[in-house]
Amino acid sequence: MQMKNLSLYLLLAILVFSVFSTVNHHTSKPNQDSLPTFADELFQEALDEGAIAGAAVIVYKDGKMLLDKAYGYANLEWKVPLTKDASFEIGSVTKQFTAAAILRLVEKGKLSLEDDFTKYLDFDTRNREITINQLLNHTSGIPSYTELPEFWALSIHGEERDSLVRLVEKNDFLFEPGEAMIYNNSAYFFLGLIIEKVAGMTYEEYLAEQFFTPLGMDNTYYCSSSEVVEKKAYGYNFSPEGLRQKAYLDHTWPYAAGSLCSTTADLLTWMKALHTGKVFDKTSYQSMIMPDALNDGTVIHYAKGLMHYNDYGHECISHGGGIHGFLSDTKYYPKEDLYIICLVNTAGPKGGSYFGNQLTWDLLEKKQPETKPIDMDLKRVEGTYTGQGRGRMLNIEVKALDQALIIDNVGGNDPDTISTYFGEKTWVDDNSFLIFKKNALRINQLSGSYLLIKKD
Repeated sequence: MQMKNLSLYLLLAILVFSVFSTVNHHTSKPNQDSLPTFADELFQEALDEGAIAGAAVIVYKDGKMLLDKAYGYANLEWKVPLTKDASFEIGSVTKQFTAAAILRLVEKGKLSLEDDFTKYLDFDTRNREITINQLLNHTSGIPSYTELPEFWALSIHGEERDSLVRLVEKNDFLFEPGEAMIYNNSAYFFLGLIIEKVAGMTYEEYLAEQFFTPLGMDNTYYCSSSEVVEKKAYGYNFSPEGLRQKAYLDHTWPYAAGSLCSTTADLLTWMKALHTGKVFDKTSYQSMIMPDALNDGTVIHYAKGLMHYNDYGHECISHGGGIHGFLSDTKYYPKEDLYIICLVNTAGPKGGSYFGNQLTWDLLEKKQPETKPIDMDLKRVEGTYTGQGRGRMLNIEVKALDQALIIDNVGGNDPDTISTYFGEKTWVDDNSFLIFKKNALRINQLSGSYLLIKKD
């Protein structure tokens, strides 16, 4: 599936924006000058309560730097202050560079997004055809290695990468290709191997040749498990008893799914170049940011290494990252020409996305959707729905109220009451959509689209 679903996506986008836009027509708040004070208080509170070791942040809007600052420590043991040019492990923010490398190879005619990936990588799909595009948008059905218990014994050792391919290969598919979207690190690991085979050089060499060097991203590089790198922040994990050193992870394994290191400044350079036409032509760029549809027509929020969605009434293109000791977030709001980048050297409840969201809604108006009249029989959708989620089976119990639904994720979070109806048997819960079909429930979230079947 490529851009043949573009019209479907645009139709959904129009509908989604209409449900939000009736509430508030202002796109930004008149308080940009107060942002530094708000940020200082926000990060200082997290430091004081021991939620983070440190963070670096950039907010850039309309060609103007609103915030470029670092907070806390790069190293707690020696109380080394974190500087704004510190480099962090950026985890899955890496994926957009992997996707860009694939698209560059497409531009050069070296491969096609519709190629079966086994043309370039030996893998037993059990007679399934899986395209490179389905690796890029997490719809292949291949299990993610980070969800496999047997991976973690391997994660602290540096071995041949083919050993991970063979580990994934022996596990069952989670779903048939194109039926769902479940965030998948195996897919991006495989894409890294494909890049190396087609380009004839290592993954990191190809990224440097095509992107880092031309753009002057001198502080973006493949992370090392052993090399000493100047100005690299050390990572920590949050615990109720205080911050702890991160666990060891050999960087053989995050690879093209999450092994890059970078700075806030370099990531801003990349994002500005990407979104202003300095990396790709219009066709390749649109391919990178436009999500596809699943087999049943559901349009997902994930494109190629980037999520593209309506964030409370504002078009947003973003991706976060999490790896041992680090949490990152990168956001771009095209209509507002707003870039927000936050890198945190602590894995815990207050990571890059937490701070990124706080800063976003200090600058922009958060538009709550307006509910439509309910035109479905709520009693008919009551019941328990079961299906594959990320890392576990989901069991969702649905109960009807007069004008709302109670959604109970059995064994998960507390029950949630959803009262915003979108129409077409679809309900809105934050940035998630719950779509009721005949004897099924589609949960369409930013990083997953799960199909759950109603139990008899």
